[in-house]
Amino acid sequence: MNILTEVLKNDVFPALGCTEPIAVAYAASLAGEQLDGELSEVHISVDPGVYKNGLAVTIPNTGGERGNLIAGVLGALIKRPGLEMKILDCATEENLGRAKELIHARKAEIACDKTRRHLYIDVLLHAGKESARAVIEGSHTHVIKLEHNGREILPANALPNQADENDFRTSLSRASIAELVDLAEQLDPADYDYIKQGIDMNLHACDEGLLLRRVGHYIAELVVQEHREGSVSASAEVMTASAADARMGGLSLPVMSSGGSGNQGIVAILVPYLVGKHYGLEEGVVIRSIALSHLINSYIKCFTGSLSPLCGCAISAGVGAAVAIVYQRAGKDLPKIALATNNLISDLGGMLCDGAKEGCAFKVASSTSSAIRSAHMALNNHGITQVEGFVGATAEETIRNLGRIGMVGMSQVDGAMLDIMIEKAAISTDFAGGK
Repeated sequence: MNILTEVLKNDVFPALGCTEPIAVAYAASLAGEQLDGELSEVHISVDPGVYKNGLAVTIPNTGGERGNLIAGVLGALIKRPGLEMKILDCATEENLGRAKELIHARKAEIACDKTRRHLYIDVLLHAGKESARAVIEGSHTHVIKLEHNGREILPANALPNQADENDFRTSLSRASIAELVDLAEQLDPADYDYIKQGIDMNLHACDEGLLLRRVGHYIAELVVQEHREGSVSASAEVMTASAADARMGGLSLPVMSSGGSGNQGIVAILVPYLVGKHYGLEEGVVIRSIALSHLINSYIKCFTGSLSPLCGCAISAGVGAAVAIVYQRAGKDLPKIALATNNLISDLGGMLCDGAKEGCAFKVASSTSSAIRSAHMALNNHGITQVEGFVGATAEETIRNLGRIGMVGMSQVDGAMLDIMIEKAAISTDFAGGK
């Protein structure tokens, strides 16, 4: 098993819109494809992480509509699961109107299943007396069940079984940082080209997002006012925040994700790319550093969980970017890589995730700045060591400590945030159909 190839296949993919509501749309489309009659009811159940991440985010091609429910109903109407995470590219005015009718008539609903601890999406559809059900679990496109009128059928485009995926995750979690560096240095030509595609895709999102006059635009204004135009940190903040503006603002353009998250893809890919370009580094070094960034991002999520109470842009993609920058300048210097890891986690380790939304662009900008700052200090042999706080003696130990804090220590924090968001959904017309 080539762990890098598996990471790129399972965690790094083009996504149109926030990955959680798009995964809901994909599951609904799988079920909708089984129905011949006109859609009459939609019932969606998701884990707390999916519910939280999709509650307030703008959905592409909906004219500004927000949330998992509108995405799911649209997916059920589009019926094109072969598009996977780009399914809402086919949203039309007609099916958007029908989706709104079903929601307003209370024929469509979404519920949060608090008993679920991992990514879980269960969609049950009715078309008169006909029914269909699709269940995704573990990752955004991992189909574990597809039924038509109560009869289980095998989806033609099912991904490898759960055991295969667990083998991949288990192997990744057992790797050392040194082994991940070796994997990045053995990057094969096909994976090399795939990483380059992600750079181009995310740079395009930067250009489009900057036109929205949101977070990236105002950071750019500050950069000019403070005469920091030549700063790589400042310019990278502008570009990554702008790309996040595009995603969270619902623009109809895909970005390349990392760790199953588009915003994390923006940080994991663009930060090392922009730093490498600023210093005129050879393309191969930059591409391999981005491969390492993807590996580190997915590695950390083995310990924190795919949808953590902690912000993944900070604690996983940010670390990936910082390690990538160190690799660009110092190669396989494990002490410096450990310092960069410790520096960023010490800086942003407590940043909360309260779901995907336009405000995520602020967090992306913070992650970008911290990654560059943390790497710079590490390259100069300065950083946080095990004598401070929860930082460990190695990068691996710090990451495991962070996972313990996020998975165990912050479980009540996540529940409190979720309750607040569910209460908001119950009284706001912006989040119709949630419970």
